[in-house]
Amino acid sequence: MKILIPALLLSAAVANCGELTQHERDYALSNLHASRKLFLDAVAGLTPEQWNFKAGPDRWSIAECAEHIAVSEDFISGMIRNQMLKAPPTPDQKSAVTDELIVEKTVDRSKKFTAPEPIAPTHRWTDPAEAVAHFKESRDKNIAFMNTTTDEFRQHFFKHPAFGVLDAYQWFLLLASHTERHTLQILEVKADPNFPK
Repeated sequence: MKILIPALLLSAAVANCGELTQHERDYALSNLHASRKLFLDAVAGLTPEQWNFKAGPDRWSIAECAEHIAVSEDFISGMIRNQMLKAPPTPDQKSAVTDELIVEKTVDRSKKFTAPEPIAPTHRWTDPAEAVAHFKESRDKNIAFMNTTTDEFRQHFFKHPAFGVLDAYQWFLLLASHTERHTLQILEVKADPNFPK
């Protein structure tokens, strides 16, 4: 039993300094991989008419959803890596919600939100496939980063407009769930009775 005590103390010290546990890393990677596949499967093999179909004037097309997903990938991960993790740690601060709640509520499409201007679709790419390629490249970089990072994710915080204060790890969970949320929106577009065949 005496041998276990130093190991437990070391484990607690790692948790207190904000580094990710293996379970946290695996959970984030699982979400990043799963939402990547979900999105890529949803947009595979679409015709130009299907990409650009809108169920109504105030509804997004699949092309717009894909653009929003691709732009958000850079916007959110850039904020995490270039702002949050480079700021001084604030270990006394606490997140407003649990990790699980972020995943659950982000994919809940019963509540709609207006996309902030920097990540709203503006037809940045002439070919929607370019948005998909951009997403793949960015997501693969984020997966590689999550695989190897030793940053203290649990000691860096930033306020989310809906959730309140989140730590950097939770922002990564939100990144993956945000992709799933808008992939579900793509599936809604494809399920519309007037969607081109």
